[in-house]
Amino acid sequence: MMAPCRRNGAVNAAELLSRRRRGVTDAGSLIRLNTRLLRNILLQDNRDFIKVWSKTSKSTIMYENGKIYFENYQNCYSCIHTEPQVLYKLPKRTKLEKFEDALLCQSPLDKTLTSPSDHKPSLLALTANNWLYRLSAETGKELQQVYLSSNHKFRYLGWEVSQETFYVKSVQNKETSLARQAGITHNTVMHLAIFHVFPLQIVGIVEINRKIFGNGVTDVVLSQGVLAVSHSNKSVKLYSFQHIVQRYMTEKLMLGEYSSLLGGKTVGEAPFGIPVNIQITDCLPVLFEVSCANNGVQIGGYPWHYIYTPPQKNHKGTHHICSLKDNTMATNGIQNMNCCSLENDSIFFHPDDSGRIIHVGPTTINVLQILDELNSSLPSKVVKDFSMMTLRNDNPTSQVTVTSSGRTVKRRFHQLDDDPDQETFRVVEYEDELDLLAVVVTNGEEGEGRAHIRLHDNQSGQLQRRIDLHEQWDETYRHELFFDKDTIVHIEQKNSNFCCHVYKLKDNRK
Repeated sequence: MMAPCRRNGAVNAAELLSRRRRGVTDAGSLIRLNTRLLRNILLQDNRDFIKVWSKTSKSTIMYENGKIYFENYQNCYSCIHTEPQVLYKLPKRTKLEKFEDALLCQSPLDKTLTSPSDHKPSLLALTANNWLYRLSAETGKELQQVYLSSNHKFRYLGWEVSQETFYVKSVQNKETSLARQAGITHNTVMHLAIFHVFPLQIVGIVEINRKIFGNGVTDVVLSQGVLAVSHSNKSVKLYSFQHIVQRYMTEKLMLGEYSSLLGGKTVGEAPFGIPVNIQITDCLPVLFEVSCANNGVQIGGYPWHYIYTPPQKNHKGTHHICSLKDNTMATNGIQNMNCCSLENDSIFFHPDDSGRIIHVGPTTINVLQILDELNSSLPSKVVKDFSMMTLRNDNPTSQVTVTSSGRTVKRRFHQLDDDPDQETFRVVEYEDELDLLAVVVTNGEEGEGRAHIRLHDNQSGQLQRRIDLHEQWDETYRHELFFDKDTIVHIEQKNSNFCCHVYKLKDNRK
């Protein structure tokens, strides 16, 4: 049997469905065909995103991977249906048992695991009394529990390597002025507990100590095998976490087994929890160090580059792009929107792993590329891939007005670039499966805050369609937008309340 011929031309929906029915595509091709089919349907004129559901809450609302969480992860709604439906509601928890933080784990497709529950998505939840629970993401049923410690207060969860390794961070042990006056010093800043997922297993607990990392430690983050330590003098230092584990681990731990560090007690059981088994005893080699405003440095791109803003006042509003290899500034590596606005512009490496950079200002979004010639002594170069602009009235607002009595009044201030009366970019969200950029634009010309979403092609920046949001958008409060295939979720804060709005792709023909 001859293989089906390949062609580069456009394929209509009927042919894509026919190929899928006949099984002439492999699994990877099938997924690509399905997402291309969904994208084509989504961009048709006879389809529209219709608001199907809204719900308010007194506590923060979270969305991830088709699920909406209310009441500190107690109540979970699924978004896979025509409108959200309750997946589960957990019994009310006491203040000590309440969930402080949570992570959603997706089951691996390339591993054979001993427990059937490991092959299904689960929710990792950290409680106020230091218990780590693994719950079924579909039913909320408790699958596993681990007691962390009775000595350290853990509060935050974060991915070290997404869907592979995560860490639990304790609250920071801050030195008080009274303690300093009394000559009492606490060298411990915080603790990190590191785990593997699928199956859930402890790597170890490491102490962040002032004697090792310095007196000015303000925060610690673990990401992609790198321990990033922020300091009060605006510097950020990166260390190899693999080196730390290999050199300073005193005992390999296993959940549910005995440990000599606990005097023969069981690891992960109350009241002993998990011992500190990674003891850093001397100074560590620094992989990378940079001084930056707000301790903010981002690393990405091809080849590796980093983005930061120098801490000096004259660099405020600028973003510097440098090679990680030798710290050389890229040609055109200083990006500056030169905007006058209440909200700062933002810059970040594109989440599509293309190595590009997205720079978002109130009126302009630039998608940038880093060009670097192999084995060249010349610095890399930052060039514009494409830009997206707001549609604004080009006529500048007059700085002088005349009252009805004939008196001339001169404005003291120019109109801000993110003035609510003008079209302004607010949010950029990337939909990886459809390869679309969803951009939220607000416009308050009619006296009330209105917003719409512009869908742009991720490769060219070309506008594909516009989606109107029904609810008002008050830019003085926090907003989040999630674009997930045929679903749009808008979470907003209103005073002390939170509200979630869900839009679904529907046929708009009568």
